[in-house]
Amino acid sequence: MRATNSPQRPALGRLDAVDIARAAALLAMAIYHLSWDLFWFRIVDWNVAAGIGWRVFAIAIASSFLFLVGVSLVLANGNGFRWRAIAVRFAKIALAAAAVSVGTWFALGDQFVRFGILHCIALASLLALPFLRLPLPATMLGVAIVVSLPFWARADIFNQAGLLWTGLSTSPPAAVDYVPMVPWFAAVLLGVLVGRLAYSRGWLHRLGEWRARGAVSRFAALAGRHSLPVYLLHQPILFGLVWSAVALGLTQAPAEVEFLGNCRLSCSATQDAAICERACQCTLDGIKATGNWQRLIETPQDEELTRILRNTYTLCLAESD
Repeated sequence: MRATNSPQRPALGRLDAVDIARAAALLAMAIYHLSWDLFWFRIVDWNVAAGIGWRVFAIAIASSFLFLVGVSLVLANGNGFRWRAIAVRFAKIALAAAAVSVGTWFALGDQFVRFGILHCIALASLLALPFLRLPLPATMLGVAIVVSLPFWARADIFNQAGLLWTGLSTSPPAAVDYVPMVPWFAAVLLGVLVGRLAYSRGWLHRLGEWRARGAVSRFAALAGRHSLPVYLLHQPILFGLVWSAVALGLTQAPAEVEFLGNCRLSCSATQDAAICERACQCTLDGIKATGNWQRLIETPQDEELTRILRNTYTLCLAESD
């Protein structure tokens, strides 16, 4: 199996098909993040944080991004390393990764993003460079080694904050986005491997002849070409929209629906439906106004909260009669 790319083949640059594939990954990520936001605000009861299906979905999204990073490295450096472009690209991604860490530290405290997908992409883009020239069997071996590391190389020494990026910690951090080099670097190397094989056989050049022509495909290609700003902006926008919908009372969470249902059922034993409707809604609004709604959901058996709830309901019932 030959390791070198054919020097007679021209440089490819960007491919619409690859940009559209990246846009598809962005769309999947937006769907995941929107679902996470809806779950966070308890608008839906999907277990996005721990559900096995959602976990598989998240892994597939991250893997596709990292695989495309490997393919893109081949496209950008197939005819020789473009060191200035490599340095500029690394600086942009590293700065964006740092911004994510700082922003999530302010927003989430100790669960901030220590080493997320942008951190992984930045470092992997450098570590993968030698594999653009090494024999292809070496890249295959690299994939196998990285995938196998979690099974034999984990150790307590990697629990130190400065080594969490390795992915070999025995106690991974609690973070909303944790994409360490092991095993995720394997996806980048796999992208390099597939990209080099496709390049050497002319498949990428044939793929490069296809151009996005429809409005949807052109828009997708544009989004894929500017994936970094799209990635940075989509979650704040989605989170803001969901927060706004909740703040404006445009949606009602499952917990609220359940609370109102139980309240009306209990109230209907002694009052008519119209009074119960007003009293229960008043009670819910009152509990929210005191800032105790979230606590009530998390600790429904708390005696102090039960007393506050009872007093609020009594007042609301008197006003609704």
